[in-house]
Amino acid sequence: MKTFLKIFTYLKPYVRPLFLANLFMLLFVIFSTLSVALIMPLVDLLFGNTPVPVSSPAGIGLLSLKEIITSEISEYLNRYDRITLLQYLCLAIAVAFLLKNLFSYLQTYHMAIVEQGVIKDIRSELYGHLHKLSLGYFTEERKGNLISRIVNDVRIINDSAIAVVNSIFRDPPLIIVYSLVLFIFNWKLTLLVFTLLPLTGLILTKIGNSLKRRSIRSQEKIAEITTILDETLAAMRIVKAFNMEEFEIERFNQVNKRYSALLVSLGRKRALAGPITEYLGIIVVTVILYFIGYEIVTGKSDMTPGAFLFYIGIVFLLMPPLKLFGQVFNSIQEGIAAGERVFNLLDTKPKIFNNPNAIELRGFEREIEFRKVFFKYETSDYVLTNINYTIRKGEIVAIVGPSGAGKSSLIDLIPRFYDVTDGTILIDGYDIRQVQIESLRNLMGIVTQETMLFNDTVKNNILYGSGEVPIEGVVEIAKAANAHDFITGLEKGYDTVIGDRGVKLSGGERQRVSIARALLKNPPILILDEATSALDTESELLVQQAIDRLMEGRTSIVIAHRLSTIQSADRILVIDEGEIVEEGRHEDLLRNGGLYKKLYDLQFK
Repeated sequence: MKTFLKIFTYLKPYVRPLFLANLFMLLFVIFSTLSVALIMPLVDLLFGNTPVPVSSPAGIGLLSLKEIITSEISEYLNRYDRITLLQYLCLAIAVAFLLKNLFSYLQTYHMAIVEQGVIKDIRSELYGHLHKLSLGYFTEERKGNLISRIVNDVRIINDSAIAVVNSIFRDPPLIIVYSLVLFIFNWKLTLLVFTLLPLTGLILTKIGNSLKRRSIRSQEKIAEITTILDETLAAMRIVKAFNMEEFEIERFNQVNKRYSALLVSLGRKRALAGPITEYLGIIVVTVILYFIGYEIVTGKSDMTPGAFLFYIGIVFLLMPPLKLFGQVFNSIQEGIAAGERVFNLLDTKPKIFNNPNAIELRGFEREIEFRKVFFKYETSDYVLTNINYTIRKGEIVAIVGPSGAGKSSLIDLIPRFYDVTDGTILIDGYDIRQVQIESLRNLMGIVTQETMLFNDTVKNNILYGSGEVPIEGVVEIAKAANAHDFITGLEKGYDTVIGDRGVKLSGGERQRVSIARALLKNPPILILDEATSALDTESELLVQQAIDRLMEGRTSIVIAHRLSTIQSADRILVIDEGEIVEEGRHEDLLRNGGLYKKLYDLQFK
């Protein structure tokens, strides 16, 4: 229940529309009862069976209210002739039903603000929290699972919370009012009716527990479907290249089939609550019909035709709120299942965060120092061991080594995508864990081998992270990145939408847009992670020219597999199995005949 109470905290910003919605719900309850109550005098009028006035009921209590009500109605009816009464009653019925439906609409009108607001707030909080989590979290968690929590689980939470709110302010008042009326008219029979309620509650509780288990499994399955969709659509070129369409279709169909079967089971369980409640209601009505019918046949009943129809009508009106109130317990179970998944994510603490007294770096003045740095991922052995190195301002430092040596892990530590397991990284003497993350990353421009662009215009992709810049400034930067010529050749130039992940551009074009983005940020520290390794010779030449312009006057840290691109670096670090095994300039390393010479010979043999 703790989970469900958490869900209700999201209703706080919507107190006003929630209050209005529930006020109109109470008015709906009143006029719903009144619209049925007006049937009683109408029937009595039509059958010429108006109640006889009671001069002085014995005592004022629940059991005498029936006599008081019938006496007051009788006294009022006797003031008018039958035709006038008929007109008044028909008009009153029309007005009561009009107001009943008006208040029902107004309740829905205001509740819509609450419903959509809760969805919006939970999704926004989830999305914002995802951005606070460290990069390591996303390497362990399936992307489809995260998407499912934001899209599907939030919807289930909202449906559950709103169902409960609606039920609390609609069903109990209706049940109380209708039950009170039934007790007034025949308390013995009504007590008999209510003996069936505990049985109904027990059955609905059993169904609710089963629903919770199935709901959790269904949410896991839809997450699996979302993951397959994300992976397959992103890798469609590979799927087609390897003729794996049938395999992927079959894989999807298997998961979809299991999800469908689970939903069928869930739907069947959910559907049980309604018929069970309704059938118990029919049993109640049957019991009522028998006892009232028995009293009428034997002449023991003092009920008029109108009172009889009114009593039966109230019983039938009592069934839907009882049915809905029973179903709300199932909704609570489904909401709790979805809420647990969502709040588990929200309760995940970021591993990379600003310390309370973190300082703000306003620039880069001297050096980046690695001091006895060790690092490992959560599920791995150490990938970096005892790294001691200093990168001075203005230097171009290249990092080379075999695949898996730890090159990318090393540079990921500088912007604090991950924190060191042991040791310290300092910028201008400050431990980067004591520096504001935003100010640290503002000092850096990062260009990677896998260029990530957004499904937006070329202009907006270049501007990403730099705010508003006049188009003239964007064009100037694009020229420096060797991107202006191909951009102007696009259908709408800088306003061309480049598709998901920049799919409408070639690899070299995407890379040059990425370099333009880094140039526009104008960072003092530049990190290049194999920025040209996936390009053809012509594209590599254009990109390398752009990179050379990008590195001018900046401290640059470059990972490269193509050793021809880093021969002019001030220093080259050679990493193997997480350790720095060589260091020096290109010519010196070749003369040493170590690992660098071996890599060079393999590449230029």
